[in-house]
Amino acid sequence: MTHTDAGAELDPVHPVPIPARRAHGLSTAEVAERVARGEVNDVPVRSSRSLGEIVRANVFTRFNAIIGVLWLIMLFVAPVQDSLFGYVIIANTGIGVFQEWRAKKTLDSLAVIGESKPTVRRDGAAVAVSTSEIVLGDLIEIGPGDKVVVDGECVEADGLEIDESLLTGEADPVVKRPGDAVMSGSFVVAGGGAFEATKVGREAYAAQLAEEASRFTLVHSELRTGISTILKYVTWMMIPTAIGLVISQLVVKQHGFKDSIARTVGGIVPMVPEGLVLLTSVAFAIGVIRLGRKQCLVQELPAIEGLARVDTVCLDKTGTLTEGGMDVTELRPLGGADETYVRKVLGALGESDPRPNASLQAIITAYPDSGEWRCVESLPFSSARKYSGASFSEGNGESSTWLLGAPDVLLADDDPALEETGRLNEEGLRVLLLARVSGELDDPGVVREASATALVVLEQRLRPDAAETLAYFAEQDVHAKVISGDNAVSVGAVAGKLGLSGQVVDARQLPSDQGEMAKSLDEGTVFGRVTPQQKRDMVGALQSRGHTVAMTGDGVNDVLALKDADIGVSMGSGSEATRAVAQIVLLNNSFATLPSVVAEGRRVIGNITRVATLFLVKTVYSVLLAVLVVCWRVEYPFLPRHLTLLSTLTIGIPAFFLALAPNTERAKPHFVRRVMRYSIPGGVIAGAATFVTYLIARHQYAGKGALGAETSAATLTLFLISMWVLAIIARPYTWWRVTLVASMGAAFVVVLVVPWLQHFFALKLVGVTMPWIAVGIAGVAGVVLELVWRVVDRRGAV
Repeated sequence: MTHTDAGAELDPVHPVPIPARRAHGLSTAEVAERVARGEVNDVPVRSSRSLGEIVRANVFTRFNAIIGVLWLIMLFVAPVQDSLFGYVIIANTGIGVFQEWRAKKTLDSLAVIGESKPTVRRDGAAVAVSTSEIVLGDLIEIGPGDKVVVDGECVEADGLEIDESLLTGEADPVVKRPGDAVMSGSFVVAGGGAFEATKVGREAYAAQLAEEASRFTLVHSELRTGISTILKYVTWMMIPTAIGLVISQLVVKQHGFKDSIARTVGGIVPMVPEGLVLLTSVAFAIGVIRLGRKQCLVQELPAIEGLARVDTVCLDKTGTLTEGGMDVTELRPLGGADETYVRKVLGALGESDPRPNASLQAIITAYPDSGEWRCVESLPFSSARKYSGASFSEGNGESSTWLLGAPDVLLADDDPALEETGRLNEEGLRVLLLARVSGELDDPGVVREASATALVVLEQRLRPDAAETLAYFAEQDVHAKVISGDNAVSVGAVAGKLGLSGQVVDARQLPSDQGEMAKSLDEGTVFGRVTPQQKRDMVGALQSRGHTVAMTGDGVNDVLALKDADIGVSMGSGSEATRAVAQIVLLNNSFATLPSVVAEGRRVIGNITRVATLFLVKTVYSVLLAVLVVCWRVEYPFLPRHLTLLSTLTIGIPAFFLALAPNTERAKPHFVRRVMRYSIPGGVIAGAATFVTYLIARHQYAGKGALGAETSAATLTLFLISMWVLAIIARPYTWWRVTLVASMGAAFVVVLVVPWLQHFFALKLVGVTMPWIAVGIAGVAGVVLELVWRVVDRRGAV
């Protein structure tokens, strides 16, 4: 820097005096003063809900309130065994809180690992601090890919371009100069600079919006939305049915008050599929923990489910299919250029950029700067321009201006150098053109005067796991689209090496109309020369055709597409901006982790769909039994203890194991429709068969203890049908599934044969005829259930 006086310095690009205090940043004493005054960026950036929020979400639910009231009633009017359902709810809620808390701890620890630390200037030195340690007045340095974390005023700018589209919706980057405002939530797309923090903590409104947008959430999920819809319908059914049951048991039958209350509660409690919400939360939480062990940070829980529904994954080549690093393999001077001189130019270009990208870093490694040339002006690389540049004062007094970028952007279409470039691209090599120009760097028309001087040939390092991951997606019928800013032929060659074949398209030839673009995207596989805005448009075009789109990337040019995709996946080593907008961050930078995320999502969705059928069959038969009891004006056959036993053995315990089992089925849409088309006929068959057994038993038994015998026969039929439902849901059978079903059956047999358990659950089969009739009715109902569900299966497959 050139000194102008003792108290100010000059910005090399914009010679506006900068006060020395601002240029050197705050002192340690000034930072301490601001911390003491509370002028700290103390907005908590959380990746998960607090423990208090988790407890409230799991405890204070509509159905817990209903069950809680009924439980309190039963504690006063019935033996303790009829209140068991309340203790089950407490245990279930406790499990839900514990599992989600474990998931929170996993998320928080991963978030700390993946947290980027802004660079601030203090005491004249650049230091990395956490976002929460920034204070008012801090001088924060920024470069390509960095997110602006607090509101501020630009102090230094070197070709600084900031994208504010996530805040304002304006797609074009905004050039920033000293004195301009910068907003938190925006990110740098080109150049570099520094800004002074003017609003920190909760005063920075945009920062609060960014925090809110990236917070851990359990909403916006088809699975959870579907379950909420089901629960809403269940509530509507419960209210009139429960009223009818109360009137029937208390008024019409005129039995003892306590017994009537117990049987009324026994009819209401099983209508509540309370464990379904719990099990969904537990399945998601365990999914987060499992993925966390593989260094995969799931910033929003439904992302696990979302990636399982994806049918198209858009892959950015650099950083996803290839590793970040590159190597210069060849330098080809053009037009008789002196190779020694070209090496000096490349070394000076590398030195001119304080934040080199992967390509320039390879050039810096191959051609170190000699220090003889002085940079007068620089133009940082922009993915929209496809080139960077700099002007130099050479050691001998001469001056020159150079551009380094894509040959097909810097050269005319008929330039002979493009033919050589094409051949190299076909080999999967990346080629940059060094060109001399005479105009101003910031003039968009400067490329028209470009004189080709040399080709720089770079080889990208393929990720060793990329081919295997692409093969996995192909097997799972997930279409992979490679979308890159590089030359289309070169990208196609890289994709070919990884076993990905298909049409290669230059994105500059894509139609702008969304419908036509979507058609081209369906036909093509590899797309090169894609601009950041085009990436976003391509995601939108695919979504317009009904595709569920995942986008992977690590560069700042991927941010807009990541934000718009159904699921955004960022590499842990990617820019801060990409990590901020992505739902999933691969902290180990391994593309091979994606199949694990897909598999985890399929496990959650497939298994929850299975166990939801178990829960809702119980709801349907409970409602039907209550309606039939009201219509026939008979006693409700079950006490709460009977249905607690049945629910535990045929739903509660099995559902927990089935929900966590491996499942590779591809996720299907219309969760509610698919669950209800099995649950409604299953529940109707179970309820009707049980009521038939109950009516027959009423004619079979008479005298004291008749109601207990009738209840036992009806319970046997309902248990056997529920076990049949469980046996169907548990398919395809494995050793542990067979063991699970068999052990539940054995547990019920133990209850029937052990005297004290018979007494505890008020279950005792009387005689021989009626129990066998109950078994026969259950057998017929089971066969009907098999036939009906097979018909449903066939219709669902059409």
